[in-house]
Amino acid sequence: MKANNPHKKAKKRRIFYICRDLERALGMEQNQPDYFIITNATGFARKIAKTNKRIILISEKKTLDTREMLAHPQTAENISAGDYVMVFKNTIQIENICLEHKWQLLNPPAILAAQVEEKISQVLWLGSLKKFLPLIKIDKLKNVTWTGTKFILQYNRSHTGSGTILITSSRQLSKIKKQFPEREARLSKFIDGPMFTNNNIVWNKKIMTGNINYQITGLKPFTDNKFATVGNDWFLPDKILTPAQIKQYKKIAIEVGKKLSKDGWRGLYGIDAVLETKTGRLYLIEINARQPASTTYESQLQQRVRDKKQSITVFDAHLSSLLNLNSNGLKLIKINNGAQIIQRVTADIYHLPKIKINKKNNFNFIQYQNEKIDSDLLRIQTDQGIMSKHKTFNDCGLKLIKFIKTLKY
Repeated sequence: MKANNPHKKAKKRRIFYICRDLERALGMEQNQPDYFIITNATGFARKIAKTNKRIILISEKKTLDTREMLAHPQTAENISAGDYVMVFKNTIQIENICLEHKWQLLNPPAILAAQVEEKISQVLWLGSLKKFLPLIKIDKLKNVTWTGTKFILQYNRSHTGSGTILITSSRQLSKIKKQFPEREARLSKFIDGPMFTNNNIVWNKKIMTGNINYQITGLKPFTDNKFATVGNDWFLPDKILTPAQIKQYKKIAIEVGKKLSKDGWRGLYGIDAVLETKTGRLYLIEINARQPASTTYESQLQQRVRDKKQSITVFDAHLSSLLNLNSNGLKLIKINNGAQIIQRVTADIYHLPKIKINKKNNFNFIQYQNEKIDSDLLRIQTDQGIMSKHKTFNDCGLKLIKFIKTLKY
């Protein structure tokens, strides 16, 4: 970590990042004093732990989630009362475990995160800011009627596209209504166009807007779910968005950040927005009230181009904010290239052999031990963009697809 990063000046108290997947905690440069990671002993984690003695691995027959890892005896053996704890996504159960052990949880309150992130409570929380949404209404399914125009139906809780349904016919809607007549749903206008996302930080009442990336969504062979997010491309936004649209995007991000700050939020949050092709207008689609999944790789890309004293990565800014340190005029490092994409478990691709690093490929690989449909199977990262335009891969992206298809599974 460079000398300009403010959390070097934090009180000498150890920080433990507890995470299911090690990749979530690797946004900080390796082997930093007083920063420890507790995670599952996967093949990838074992490899990284060989050169980072502050990674503590828990070996069990099954992969533990964050709550299970916090409750594991090995975790209690390593964390002392008063130590800092941070997690990828906070829950009430996680808060209770930390309270019981007298560990100081850094993440914002779980109840606020849920209110902001869940689809129906989010609309109520936004208040006047719901003008940014392509909202039709919120209603019980039994009251929803088909008008002849396709629309998006979302249940209160969803993740990376699950719980999001494109309604295209009266027959489809009737079937869902019959199954869940009393279930409340959020109904939104279907917006045709590319999606974008970015990582932002609330830091001492200051809103720092991160680099916009194109959100790779629903593309085969990486997923079978047309609404599933499978990757991020930091090269493409400048090729699609006009300066006015970038300004519009940042306005939405800042307004959401101000409301979060007013309610006591600290640290990272992400927004997803879709660009309507016909009108050029941007609509807010989703708020991630937590550390977004792209944080780690964006921070690693930022570390590679860090060249100014008053600059900081999104992960360092997140941690510094959680520690309530002074921002001292720091700005987020700008990047405009790089991409990552995730091969999810699909009907056709459900297992991959152990991949050996081929230096000729110039790609970085992270493998996961998951079996559930649409869960992460392989993360591929590159320092260049992989998209040439909306829904279209460039030569680098096509090379990745060829690589996936040549693997035996």
